[in-house]
Amino acid sequence: MASSLPLESVIGFEGKVVGGLVLHPNGKTMIYPLGATIVIKELGDAFSQSFLQGHSDEVSVLTISADGRYLASGQITYMGFTADIIVWDLETRTMVHRMSLHKVKVQSLAFSHDGKYLASLGGQDDNSLVIWDVETGNAICGSPTANEQVLCVKFFNNTNTKLATGGHNNLDVWDFDRANRKIRPTNCRLGQLRRICCYITVDEYDENMYVGTTSGDVMQVSLAQHLFKNAGPSKSRIPKGVISNAIAPTGELVLGGGDGSVSVLDRTTMKTLAHTKLVSGVTSCVVAPGVHKDGGFGLYCGTETCNIYYLKYSPTQGFLSELIQTCHHQTINDIAFPQGYSEVFATCGSSDIRVWHINEARELLRIQVPNVECKCVAFMTDGGSIISGWSDGKIRAFAPQSGRLLYTINDAHSAVTAIIATNDCTRIISGGKEGNVRVWRVGPQSQTMVASMKEHKGPVNSIALRRNDSECVSASSDGSAIIWDLTRFARNNSLFASTFFKACAYHPDESQIVTTGTDRKVTWWDAFDGQAIRILDGSDTAELNSLDVSAAGDVVVTGGGDKDVKIWGYDEGHCYHVGKGHSGTITKVKFTPDGEKIISIGAEGAIFIWQNVGIRH
Repeated sequence: MASSLPLESVIGFEGKVVGGLVLHPNGKTMIYPLGATIVIKELGDAFSQSFLQGHSDEVSVLTISADGRYLASGQITYMGFTADIIVWDLETRTMVHRMSLHKVKVQSLAFSHDGKYLASLGGQDDNSLVIWDVETGNAICGSPTANEQVLCVKFFNNTNTKLATGGHNNLDVWDFDRANRKIRPTNCRLGQLRRICCYITVDEYDENMYVGTTSGDVMQVSLAQHLFKNAGPSKSRIPKGVISNAIAPTGELVLGGGDGSVSVLDRTTMKTLAHTKLVSGVTSCVVAPGVHKDGGFGLYCGTETCNIYYLKYSPTQGFLSELIQTCHHQTINDIAFPQGYSEVFATCGSSDIRVWHINEARELLRIQVPNVECKCVAFMTDGGSIISGWSDGKIRAFAPQSGRLLYTINDAHSAVTAIIATNDCTRIISGGKEGNVRVWRVGPQSQTMVASMKEHKGPVNSIALRRNDSECVSASSDGSAIIWDLTRFARNNSLFASTFFKACAYHPDESQIVTTGTDRKVTWWDAFDGQAIRILDGSDTAELNSLDVSAAGDVVVTGGGDKDVKIWGYDEGHCYHVGKGHSGTITKVKFTPDGEKIISIGAEGAIFIWQNVGIRH
């Protein structure tokens, strides 16, 4: 039986989860979702991350109890299945209860102020409200909500028998009767207003609640009379709606807008006191505890493009913003290390290449080319440039420290899908979407094509090269992997299988080639005569997208559509370890050059760094 692979650190943050960024009441710990994993990060310490793993699919909601002891998380699942809610004990970092009633998605969660009860709201296929006992993990009572979808739930701050829900044209206050196990709704009277409520904050005395809407305003609703009182910002609406809001320790109201704006409002007049704009929509706003000397406060904001900002507000100077965490927010296509150097690595995704520091898990450099997608990336062997292939058919080379564009090879392919540099740094070998494998001579002033080898009928997905630059193997979606002679520029041999070959790699002694693809098999081939030596089932359910062989040649790592990172013994073909944590398809896996860590990247934009524990016989 395969044991679990230990996760060392992650780079990423699921920015699309509304309210997904949670701050522990101690103000020192930040908790956020990343795919199916929940990350707990100590602020100010780049190295301390711990992980809560138990969900089978993307985490859709997080909430923390007022005393900071319990964390509750909900997930998305497939149509017709029930979605789990997990309650975690944050002191021991263990799972306390796993509760499932809601269908397909858990939309929103809220703890009561004393942490005794948990309210949960199902997604649009379920739309019911359930109250749970946190001590036992049992459901106390439930009720279907309004006819239209309900999006948010919040308990009052001073009583555990009242809670509020809001959604499409509905806003209700519920009375929770524990003795009779019933919840009874009361409609809030909003007059002529028709609103989609997406976030509720209840004030500290349970007098009013502040409801953020997609129309770009915040409604102040009296909780005693269930009556609409006021709306703000008084002069202007916030574009793309108010996605999240919070009450500051100094009493002001903080709003996060879908256009990236963060505003501070006076609660009595609903006038804007200060305003700033971040790059993309603000999905989470959490206020840090404590008031600064100048009467201001700090807050953390998570955005749709998966960035986390720390904003400092002061009544005299307004906002000062600082970017504290970045990540890709779309599919990451490729990953590359400089030869023999394990401290930094490069990843590429939609319209950018990013260089990361592996131990501090932070971004060192970002190279952006707007409106084109970067399909593949590699370092020149001497580390002098980063070479990359793009969806517009160009090969671009950048300086690795400044990110300056060194040269461009135009019309290299219809789209460049694979790229590798030779070990003597004089040539680049590239593969294209149309199936050509091309060799380019790279000089200081000019770049010329040496040869174009056209035998593949489909996209070239991966290229592996021998150490002496005499041969390379290219894996293609047409069901063939071809071994090319790089002096004659002709085919030496070919490997055939009924699969789209997705990845290929040489064993370090170059006697064998390992390939994988859409038939879910991992195949060992003889590099000399092209015969299959061994065929293994790499996955039971989904295609495999990537593999890598360790520098020592004893371990193979694979990753693919089943979202698992698997460690195989090279000689005996046994699966020793499985790493779970991704919520999207794994696009690439790679050993660090020193073989101590494994990096996996996924379609959800996450980078996972695993410890390579090796194989124990």
